Amino acid sequence: MGAQGNILFSGVGGQGILLASEIMAYALLAAGYDAKKSEVHGMAQRGGLVTDQLRYGDKVYSPLIEPGRADIQVAFEMMEAVRYLPYLHKDSTVIVNTQKILPPAVATGQTSYPADVLDHITSLGIKVVLVDAFDLAREVGEVRTANVVMVGAASTFLPMDASVYEGIISARVPARFLDVNLQAFAVGRKVSQG
Repeated sequence: MGAQGNILFSGVGGQGILLASEIMAYALLAAGYDAKKSEVHGMAQRGGLVTDQLRYGDKVYSPLIEPGRADIQVAFEMMEAVRYLPYLHKDSTVIVNTQKILPPAVATGQTSYPADVLDHITSLGIKVVLVDAFDLAREVGEVRTANVVMVGAASTFLPMDASVYEGIISARVPARFLDVNLQAFAVGRKVSQG
């Protein structure tokens, strides 16, 4: 097989990050890779930070990604993309949802949301894929599928066919939401392929 990699998911509670990372992990396992993941979601119910680390390869001994070792960051919110930049290296790819979710300090007026977040990310010389996942999810008819839009965008950077992901989505998503999630996945793939 030979391929290996480290994927860092980042965002805030309520964005469906854990389901997105599960879909990716199960797809990697279905394709024959060893995959391990670790998640942090202490204040997720209150819009707090959520991260998930996923490593895959022929044999993986730990799910934890060291700073400077993430090959892909799937950032569900722009500021969270910036927060985890130390985990990236010069050949990393960052898939960024352009949605802004205001942290409590911004929402209460104690501070402001930086105006140049995307400029900062795109100026670093790493590959950046901008995805308006919320708007794309709304277009397919269900805003709660923004996480699956992001899975679709990230899937194009991994060594598996779309059908592997579609099988996992079919197994993990309730039947009444399956069609819209498969549409969201396809839209995300299309966006990242240009």
